[in-house]
Amino acid sequence: MHNNNNDAQHITRIETFGIEQIPEQARHAGPLDLFRLIFGGANTFATAVLGSFPVLFGLSFQAGFWAILLGVVAGSLILAPMGLFGALNGTNNAVSSGAHFGVHGRIIGSFLSLLTAVAFFSLSVWSSGDALVGGAKRLLGLPETDLTLGLAYGLFAVLVLAVCIYGFRFMLWVNKVAVVSASLLFLLGIAAFAGPFDLHYAGSLGQDDPGFWAAFLGAALIAMSNPVSFGAFLGDWSRYIPKHTAKSRIMTAVIGAQLGTLIPFVFGLATATIVAVQAPQYIEQNNYVGGLLAIAPVWYFLPVCLIAVIGGMSTGTTALYGTGLDMSSMFPRVLSRVRATVLIGLAAIAFIFIGRFAANLVQSVSTFAVLIVTCTSPWMVIMILGLIVRRGFYCPDDLQVFTRGQRGGRYWFHHGWNWRGLGAWIPSAALGLCFVNLPGQFVGPFGELADGIDISLPLTLGMAAVLYLALLNLFPEPASVYGPAGARWVRSPDSVAPGLKDAEAA
Repeated sequence: MHNNNNDAQHITRIETFGIEQIPEQARHAGPLDLFRLIFGGANTFATAVLGSFPVLFGLSFQAGFWAILLGVVAGSLILAPMGLFGALNGTNNAVSSGAHFGVHGRIIGSFLSLLTAVAFFSLSVWSSGDALVGGAKRLLGLPETDLTLGLAYGLFAVLVLAVCIYGFRFMLWVNKVAVVSASLLFLLGIAAFAGPFDLHYAGSLGQDDPGFWAAFLGAALIAMSNPVSFGAFLGDWSRYIPKHTAKSRIMTAVIGAQLGTLIPFVFGLATATIVAVQAPQYIEQNNYVGGLLAIAPVWYFLPVCLIAVIGGMSTGTTALYGTGLDMSSMFPRVLSRVRATVLIGLAAIAFIFIGRFAANLVQSVSTFAVLIVTCTSPWMVIMILGLIVRRGFYCPDDLQVFTRGQRGGRYWFHHGWNWRGLGAWIPSAALGLCFVNLPGQFVGPFGELADGIDISLPLTLGMAAVLYLALLNLFPEPASVYGPAGARWVRSPDSVAPGLKDAEAA
């Protein structure tokens, strides 16, 4: 971190900042720190599992690789501008969204990130716990029972909660370790699996076969959902980056971190092709982790356990930290960041155990995570277009009106709600959900209209962009939200929005 002496002495000091604007003198992070947090949070078994999907869909290794590359690159380009809001406004992205959805409408962003974080935190603990216990079973003969799984889940969850309570600096340290160590362990897999790996693995679907393009685009969209899932959280970390840091450096860090996830993605893809040949029953059961452990040489079981521990910690902390921060932003008078983190952490731990052992919700939560990403995508499009239209102009103090229990300001709009942003988000999210096609999990009412191809993300992204720009042109926002340079792409009225006192009187 920049200008941060004796960093080791600070990681165990509990972070006191919540969602209020971080003062410029307290912003000591840089784009490299943002890179570490994003890459560390995605450099895990959960991403490797996503990399196995092209094989599950019947694609060849080469088709699967191009599908993953397409999805990761497209998702990275969509995600990159979301890293700018934290540096511009010194707060998380949910609070920043108040500029486009209204100071009350920003709770939509808080709610979306809350659901996303709990879902991905749960999936991270489950996949890492399963891999740890499975590796220990093969390495040490540890029995794989509900008790051992429960102990593994509990270990991950409690460690993650402790890191999140301490806050940003401790989380950054964890991810510094995770970026290097997990990458090396994944690359070590080259030596473990180079022998049986076949670059020309053909899969069950050729390019001329019916269903090939549905499988290809489906695999690309699953890969794309990984970077998109970070959209609501980037501000949690970039708020510690100084405001005048070059925008290009921040966006390059975001894109670079997502391109780095090709390491676990390709690891998952390559090993899934070996599982499909040597232990096809695991592919039929959609059990990638079990198949990986079945084909791995004995000496690689320890790296598998280490990846599970490191990955579970890094993904869990990046998810749960944002959850606590968002909950404190929804109830700022009642919950501090630490209290909200403890509350949500305990609730999430309870959900992990009930969902795994009592209700068997693992598959359901995987589906739920995809659906949440479908709803988050149009929210991101509206934020990014709003950023461009306003030429990056924001008033951070007016974004905190809700936090202070006040009324008015530039972003008060209609009683705290901006129906232009809402009017674009609600129908776009609804349309996207209608076209989701996850065979065997969730198929929307129009999911089969494109010959089985899941076109939910392209549709919801496109509709949000068209609707939002149309609404901004048909019903121009107050001139004061645009700042001295005025609007880009849309009509800017001559009227000035009411100030804090004028709006309060109204």
